[in-house]
Amino acid sequence: MYRRLDGTRIVETLERLRQRIGERFPGSGLERVSGDLLDAASESMARVTDLRRPNVPLRIATWALIAIIVFVAVEALLHLRLAFRWEEFAGFLQSSQAIQNVVFLGLAVLFLANVETRIKRRRALAALHELRSIAHIVDMHQLTKDPDQFLAQGTMTRFELSRYLDYCAELLSLTSKVAALYVQDSQDPVLLDAVNDVETLTTGLSRKIWQKIIIIDTLESSRRLT
Repeated sequence: MYRRLDGTRIVETLERLRQRIGERFPGSGLERVSGDLLDAASESMARVTDLRRPNVPLRIATWALIAIIVFVAVEALLHLRLAFRWEEFAGFLQSSQAIQNVVFLGLAVLFLANVETRIKRRRALAALHELRSIAHIVDMHQLTKDPDQFLAQGTMTRFELSRYLDYCAELLSLTSKVAALYVQDSQDPVLLDAVNDVETLTTGLSRKIWQKIIIIDTLESSRRLT
């Protein structure tokens, strides 16, 4: 139960976070971003389920092509007339060409066998690219929230600014969790690297946010002392 990410729980957590942001900062850009991430998470659940499901028509077509290639290869081998003792050099050249043909056919079989994997990988990478973009958008919302300058304007209180930055950090964390859904049942090294990149990005962006929160706490402590 606690060894796998549950996409439903992630969506529920995002829904609660969107409601919290809407209650604290109604109509804000951050609320809209949280809604977009919620939509992306719901779409990711459906997409991950679809990626786990085998593409039956494609597999049938692939195996049919592989069967045709194998049949042609076997027919070619059965009709070869090679000298058993390699007495003729022409026969040797003919056998070399046959070996090359078998190698090329084997490569073709491997290519066809990986068609489904490449298609699923391309779809997953497109979704991960979207999540990476959302992470950058979240970062854009916190980028202008400099504690010293922003608090001096009186637009937000220290508590509100701290809450705003905290919501940004939560959105980034949940973005990485949505990304992790794509490799939970996959060992594709390309997808694993892409998900690790998203997690590295969100972790780095969250670190900047927490530095700002620490500054706000320090300013609050200094204000109380004075």
